[in-house]
Amino acid sequence: MTGQSDDINALAKGGRTNIMGFVIRLAGRVPFLFIAGRWYGPEIVGRFALAVLVIEIAALLATLGLKRGLAQALSTTSRPHSHVVADALMVALAASLCATGVLVIFPEIMFPNSPVKGLEGLLPLIVFALAWCDVAFSALAYRHNVGASVTARAIVEPWTISGAAFALAWISSRDGLIIAYVLAELAMLIAAMVPLVRMYGMPHGWRPHPAKLWHMARANAPLAGADALEWGTRNIDRFILGLLFPPAFVGIYYMAQQFASLAQRLKTTFDPILGPVITRSLAAGDKEAVAKQVRQVAFWVTAVQAAIAISIGITSDGVMGLLGPKFVAGSAALCILLAAEVLAAPGAIAEGGLVYVARHRNLMISATLLGFQAVLSFVLVFAAREMGYPPAYQAVGPALALAGSLALGSVIKAWLLSHLLGKSVSGLRWGLFAAMIACAGTGVAISKLPEWLQLTVGTPLMLAVYFFVLLKLAFGPEDRALFRKMPKEQEPVIDEITN
Repeated sequence: MTGQSDDINALAKGGRTNIMGFVIRLAGRVPFLFIAGRWYGPEIVGRFALAVLVIEIAALLATLGLKRGLAQALSTTSRPHSHVVADALMVALAASLCATGVLVIFPEIMFPNSPVKGLEGLLPLIVFALAWCDVAFSALAYRHNVGASVTARAIVEPWTISGAAFALAWISSRDGLIIAYVLAELAMLIAAMVPLVRMYGMPHGWRPHPAKLWHMARANAPLAGADALEWGTRNIDRFILGLLFPPAFVGIYYMAQQFASLAQRLKTTFDPILGPVITRSLAAGDKEAVAKQVRQVAFWVTAVQAAIAISIGITSDGVMGLLGPKFVAGSAALCILLAAEVLAAPGAIAEGGLVYVARHRNLMISATLLGFQAVLSFVLVFAAREMGYPPAYQAVGPALALAGSLALGSVIKAWLLSHLLGKSVSGLRWGLFAAMIACAGTGVAISKLPEWLQLTVGTPLMLAVYFFVLLKLAFGPEDRALFRKMPKEQEPVIDEITN
């Protein structure tokens, strides 16, 4: 039991850091959304959104699964860890150069519905920075240093892009967002590499071995596929919009997606800390511990995402209106995307276990669901066109397809992991539903207030009611570990398990 308690404490410690990072990231990201909406407008934001989409998928593929697979590589090797990390960085660099070359030669991939302008063709040069950041954060999380990732992603990156976007708006409204994005990713890379070198040291005596590098890349290919498919599930809707609608529609949808994905980012920040904990439990043959860990994190993530979905969804017109009058048209998409995040949480956390116990089956499920989502997106859009609905209604189709795909994926993946482990992995509790009902009821009560009061008074009130009911009816001793500082004497135990 001590080992399981230590693992829950490790998850709680990472959870506390991540929740604080989420709040800080929200504070840093909202100014960027406001600046992009007010100073640049839907069309430029739409072009930026499509370009960044392609850059991020290229960087994700360039990690070749090391975002999750590095923890397993470090836990099963007798080589110096600094050498394994150096191998991972070299693999990511090589793959990044290949991806960069393709995008430089064919920049139209980034801008499928408009011509390439200005500095946009040079954007692929930043792919390696994103890939290296993912590898560095995974290596740091293996030793339970989540703080570095939170600092880089919640402070350095969002505040850099916000400040740069504001300054560059006065210089070049065409290239300002692109340049701001590049500066932010370079700043995040520095914030990732400095703590990585401090924690692991320089890889003295390391030499690149092509055979070992190839073996690492091949071994993690299924993880890379799972990561890419999960990412594709969350972003193919934006790409389909880019194919079927002008950039302004993509820009409005992108802004709605950014608000909705703030909740999803809370889940992704748990991935680096959940991976090492699961791999250690699997190495010890303790399937019950894995189920408990997945169940615990699923509850934490679902609880926070539900609170965000209800509070932002009820005030969606006011939230989108902050970005400018043209963006209010995206409020319906925002509500659907927020619901999709809640539906996705159980499956996304279950996948954190499946990538280690059934990676090929998980890959096939994800690929099938992605195909289903893509087909359904086109069907809904074209059906709306045939029925004579205006473009604004047609553009909601991909969001509906996303919600349906994520809900189906959650059911399938949670069931499969539960079947393989022989234990339930569901994080749902009756107290969670009670908190959601209380929050929604409060939202209905404040919905008649002016929008500025809904945002400034109503939203905090809804969240206060939600978490009060949640703490009273759904929280147990292990959940309260999220709010309890870990005793000093326990930290060496966790470090010893890690090493």
